[in-house]
Amino acid sequence: MLKRILPLLCMGSFWIAGLAQDFPTRPVRIVVPWPPSGNVDITARTLAPAFSEALGQQVIVENRAGAGGTIGTAAVVRSPADGYTLLLGSSGTVTSGPAVFRNLSYDPLRDLVAVGPIQSVPIVLTVAPKTLASTFQEFFSLVKAKPGQVSIASAGNGSSNHLAIELLMRQANLKLLHVPYKGSGPALADLIGSQVESMMDQLTASIGHIREGRIKALAISSLRRSALLPDVPTLDEAGVKGYEASTFTGIFAPAAVPGSIIDKLSAALRKALAVESVRERYRGMGVDVMDMGQAEFAAYVRADYEKWQRVAREGNIVVE
Repeated sequence: MLKRILPLLCMGSFWIAGLAQDFPTRPVRIVVPWPPSGNVDITARTLAPAFSEALGQQVIVENRAGAGGTIGTAAVVRSPADGYTLLLGSSGTVTSGPAVFRNLSYDPLRDLVAVGPIQSVPIVLTVAPKTLASTFQEFFSLVKAKPGQVSIASAGNGSSNHLAIELLMRQANLKLLHVPYKGSGPALADLIGSQVESMMDQLTASIGHIREGRIKALAISSLRRSALLPDVPTLDEAGVKGYEASTFTGIFAPAAVPGSIIDKLSAALRKALAVESVRERYRGMGVDVMDMGQAEFAAYVRADYEKWQRVAREGNIVVE
């Protein structure tokens, strides 16, 4: 019996090796688990032409939105592990989102493999025109004087911004009144109108309002200052030591994709991200290209997942 099985196993190994050696021989699909025109979708479509050239095959972007990005993500997890179906994953679907969703059909660390990063977006702490604070130190003093009374908006319960607020409250020892909205748009409208006193949101959504003077930027969540707001300090610089809450996007594949195919995809991704026109487009969006290798990015994703798991658990944040 064993003598009959061993040749079959060997044939299977040679077949898989052959597939990896020839990869790719047909178009590669990147699934974006969000609607068209959003930040994650634009990220994928900016990358696709250069990624196509690097791979030597067409790269097709497909939107499969729904359920906070989990429908498209689950579809990639269930797809054949041949490298032809990839995920444009982000914090919301791979790290911070899974930290708060109670019923998730996939385990992001077990069911997905990180191919490589694309970009990261800092979160910015802003205040309304009528809020009596122009610096983080003034905001800190205001909140300390009125614990639990100063309102802070987010894009919704369980969002990356909500978790960033929870992390800020813990690391700065502040008590804020969280006001969740259904998306950044309505929250920003109320912030501009001073119906809510402060907000944490992706810089890409807030930068236009900051530049026009409609809201005031107090601090950035990344460990380095943003080139778009060079005069705005990081929260770490402002006194919240070690604070970091950037969101990210990257390419992921089903976990069983052979390592040699992952290596090819990772190399092609890095080549695509080295194209100056791609980097310039991302800079214009207010995001930072993440220059990491595959192993370094995989470790980054795991650490980010564990951090948000801890924040969600300590803050008792659950999304049904």
